[in-house]
Amino acid sequence: MKIAVLGTGSVGRALAGRFAELGHEVAVGTRDPAATLARGDYAAWAAERPGIALAAFADAAAGAEVVVNASSGAHSLAVLASVGEANLAGKVLLDVANEMTPSDGLPLVGANETASLGERIQRAFPSARVVKTLNTMNFEVMANPALVAGGDHTVFVSGEDAEAKRVATALLEQLGHTDVLDLGGIESARGAETALAFWLRVRMALGHNRFNFKIAR
Repeated sequence: MKIAVLGTGSVGRALAGRFAELGHEVAVGTRDPAATLARGDYAAWAAERPGIALAAFADAAAGAEVVVNASSGAHSLAVLASVGEANLAGKVLLDVANEMTPSDGLPLVGANETASLGERIQRAFPSARVVKTLNTMNFEVMANPALVAGGDHTVFVSGEDAEAKRVATALLEQLGHTDVLDLGGIESARGAETALAFWLRVRMALGHNRFNFKIAR
């Protein structure tokens, strides 16, 4: 598939690199391609992956079948606005972002209990087919679930469009996720997003990021 990954941080690079390894045609979207290429971390990563294109947000998404929102949650709506609804219309939009408070880096739990980022994205871009997923784990585990318990852990999907969730599930399974749990409509993203507060406490207790939740059933 043609996949646009919006965001050049750790999450975006991890997912873009893995999707490219799986044979997808991947473009990474950024606000300023020249400035991004001038960054040492991105330039070194891109040099090892010449098949992954870098383009402005709108250009990356224009030709894509699937768009992945891997931008910082606090800026996701602005990033998607720069993409434009025409470039998102009818497309599966995987929202993997978490919205954090800039001052302390803690999740905006109160806001997410009443209007999750996933819901606000769907309302702002009604013609996109938003699926919230992957936000309950570290970026390394997102892209390589076998790092934790051989992959025996749970990833969640939330969204209104059944076919979009099927596409998302197929991509998750390609990444190596074996337990995909459909939580329901996009309002169920509230649960997945507020889980971040608990995830952070578990990280503090363990002292590392390589873990994930498993729903035993």
